Amino acid sequence: MRIKMTSVFVEDQDKALEFYTEVLGFQKKMDMPAGDFKWLTVVSPEEPDGVELLLEPNDNDTAKTYQKAIYEQGIPITSFVVDNIQAEYERLKQHGVEFTAEPTETGPVTFAIFDDTCGNLIQMSQTR
Repeated sequence: MRIKMTSVFVEDQDKALEFYTEVLGFQKKMDMPAGDFKWLTVVSPEEPDGVELLLEPNDNDTAKTYQKAIYEQGIPITSFVVDNIQAEYERLKQHGVEFTAEPTETGPVTFAIFDDTCGNLIQMSQTR
């Protein structure tokens, strides 16, 4: 068994695509009509055949409640790995990304948390 896709709920798919590609640097993989929305995924340019992230439209009241509650509790919805967290933190800050937690070392892992502008907190981490 393997993980091929995971998803994050987003308030606006077009805005999410812009943030995840132009700011974070992911590449669009799939963009197909799906009713009133799209089947819209992005991948890491470092692993174009790797795990896809589905930018899932948040058109469900239960999902909206969940998304809002974990955001308000400061809980990241997912985590991305970076090779140099300090450099990535500085790059994202230059793009106007708002962080709720600056790079923080906790044992062998350093992490930071940022707002994806689409209703989610995202953690990025680097392992020593």
